Amino acid sequence: MTSVMTPAIATNPWLTQTVRIEAITPEVAEVSTYHLKFTDPSAQANYHFAAGQFNMLYVPGVGEIAIGVSATLMPGAMATDEMATGDVTWDHTIRLAGQVTGALSRLAVGDTLGLRGPYGTAWPLDQHHGKDVILVAGGTGLASLRAALYSLLAHRDRYSSVSLLYGGRTPDTLLYRREYDDWTRRGLRLETTVDRATSSDQASSWTGHVGVVPQLVDRFSPINVSNAVIYCCGPEVMMRYTIRSAMQRGFQRNQIWVSLERNLQCAVGICGHCQLGGEFICKDGPVFQYDLVDKLLSVESL
Repeated sequence: MTSVMTPAIATNPWLTQTVRIEAITPEVAEVSTYHLKFTDPSAQANYHFAAGQFNMLYVPGVGEIAIGVSATLMPGAMATDEMATGDVTWDHTIRLAGQVTGALSRLAVGDTLGLRGPYGTAWPLDQHHGKDVILVAGGTGLASLRAALYSLLAHRDRYSSVSLLYGGRTPDTLLYRREYDDWTRRGLRLETTVDRATSSDQASSWTGHVGVVPQLVDRFSPINVSNAVIYCCGPEVMMRYTIRSAMQRGFQRNQIWVSLERNLQCAVGICGHCQLGGEFICKDGPVFQYDLVDKLLSVESL
C-alpha cells in the first residue's frame, strides 16, 4: 500500500492569519471563488500548499469552515501551478451551504477574514510522472481537483496524458467553463456530462453527453490501464460508482485516489468529528489511496 505524503507546512497551522478578499468570481448559482491574499507580506511569501490540501477559513463572530485550495492565481491571469509565493492570490471555491458560508457570501472585495493551514494530504502528483492521469469529478468536487489540474498542465511534459471526466446536474452547474478552452489548448483531454440537458428555469443548447459521471469512465477510450491512475472527488455515491466502473475496466484499488470531505471541523485530529474507522480525514486525508478506505466507505452511516 502506498501512502499519500503530507507536505511540509510553512506556516504555523495553529495560528489564524488575516487574509483580504482581492476579488470574487461568481462560478454558478450559489458558488463563487474567493481570491484571497495575506495582509502580512511575510505570511504571503511563506505560505505554501500542495494540491489537495485545505485551509480553515474563519469569519469572526460566526465560525470557521474547511475549504480546499482550488488554485493560486496571478492577478488577471489564468492559473499556473499549485505552489507560488509573492503577488498571487490563494483561491477557494465555496458553495453556499450553511451559516459560515452564508456569512462569507455577504463579504465583499476588500473585506478580511481569518485563515489557518494548510492541512492534510495532497494528490500524489510526483509519484505519477510518465503516467496517464485521469481526473474524475462530480459537481463542486472539481474544485478539489483544480489545483492538481493546473499543476499537471504546468508540467504537462512529465505525464503521458492528462484527462478530466467531469459531470454536473445541468449545464449551468458545471464549474469553470470559461477555462475549458485554455485547459484543452494546454494538453488536457476533457469529457463532460450532465444529468439533464436543461435546468428547470432555462433552456440549454447543450449538445454534449447526458448521463452520470461513471458512464464517462465506462466509455473512456483508448485507455492503457497498466499505465494509468485515477484521482476522484465528488459526492460519495458518485465516487463509489465511478470506482466500480474503473475496476470493471481493470483498475486496481491501488491505482485510485479519492478526496473525502466528511465533517472537517478542527483540522488537527482532536475533535473526532471526521473520524472514519481508524483514520482522521483532516490529518490522514483528505486524499486517500482507495485501498485504504474502500471497506470503510462501504459501511452504511460510518
